[in-house]
Amino acid sequence: MLMQGPEPGARTPLDEIDLFDPVRFRTVPPHPIWHTLRAEAPVWRQARPGQPAFWNVTRYDDVVRIVKDTARYSSTHGNVLDVAEHGDSAGGLTMPLMDPPDHGQVRGPAIRTMSTQVVRRRSEGVRRRIRRLLEPALAGETVDFAQIMLHLPMLAVGEILGVPEEVWQDIPGWTMAGVAPQDPVYAQGSNERTLRRAHYQLFAMFSKLIAERRRAPKDDLISLLTQLEVNGRKFDDQQVLLNCYSMVMGANTTTPHVAGHLILALAENPDAWRMVLADPELVSGCVEEALRWATPTNHVMRRTTTDVEIDGVRIGEGEIVAAWIGSANRDESVFEDPYRFRPDRKPNPHLAFSLGAHYCIGGPAARSLLNVLVEELAATFSAFEIDGTVEHLASNFINGLTRLPIRPVLRHDAPVALAASGA
Repeated sequence: MLMQGPEPGARTPLDEIDLFDPVRFRTVPPHPIWHTLRAEAPVWRQARPGQPAFWNVTRYDDVVRIVKDTARYSSTHGNVLDVAEHGDSAGGLTMPLMDPPDHGQVRGPAIRTMSTQVVRRRSEGVRRRIRRLLEPALAGETVDFAQIMLHLPMLAVGEILGVPEEVWQDIPGWTMAGVAPQDPVYAQGSNERTLRRAHYQLFAMFSKLIAERRRAPKDDLISLLTQLEVNGRKFDDQQVLLNCYSMVMGANTTTPHVAGHLILALAENPDAWRMVLADPELVSGCVEEALRWATPTNHVMRRTTTDVEIDGVRIGEGEIVAAWIGSANRDESVFEDPYRFRPDRKPNPHLAFSLGAHYCIGGPAARSLLNVLVEELAATFSAFEIDGTVEHLASNFINGLTRLPIRPVLRHDAPVALAASGA
């Protein structure tokens, strides 16, 4: 989505707001819209002819309340607006679409496969892979960083998930088509046809791997899921398959776009990159600001289990609520100067990984991966220059980039640094 903030004093008429249409997110920046809603209508209902209406919640404190309150705001109907009408067929079967206590029975064992300790043990291998990933940018010519960064997540979690390296190259196309079937880069005919093809490819791959792990378990997430029990019953193949699908989707549709938006922000704000180059201690701050800035998951959807009240607005039982994390991470009451990219921002209580029971289990892996990426970028490039048209993803759910033409400027000492590092 376009990242421009609101003009001073500007507002968006409420009757012109549409937060559902995924194509609008390619051409209409939502931040001015969210700014208006936070100020005038923090709990706002969007009606859709022939479709269920949904409530939009845009203030930081309200979003926090919703994502932490799993008793009154359920995930089992689905967590994206695209499935609001009929619900997600995987509801109650995958970890993101479960409510406690069942959710914890899956999350507890799964999170240990992606713990900080596990990620740290793999960090040097990840660094070597990132250096290889960046090789196309070393010639100093214009490269599409959006396409390069799509391959970032599997470098960190491919082995953890249990996905063979020979198919890592195919995963980004399959997963992005699954979340943005209307985007011209990923569309293969109708939405239904695009989704069917993406699902078939991922399901076929995981079905084969599940059968292999049933016969010969390994030290990976697929094997863990084949042995997992919920309420005393082992997962069947469908539940294992759906959870594998959910986890590979979660990793591959978010982290690449944090990285892409980070590079775009550094190209548009060269002073911010110079700050990081001058002070390596700002690397982690740069990553946290990139997570806030990009907020790769625009919203999470919940369905109320009882009548609720938010900011004086009553919402009935069984209604759809969209908690806009992208808006919360620009809330002026929490973040000073929220429309400026600041690597030195402290504190930075962003919600990019959500909070509470559904805090992203891939958070440690994503943080580690992005920190290594920024370290390698800092060792290699002194600046990033936009050299062409930047194109944004058609999605109300994922804040992504489909084209990011950047001419990177090599540091004068970059070849020496690369040679010394073994790249």
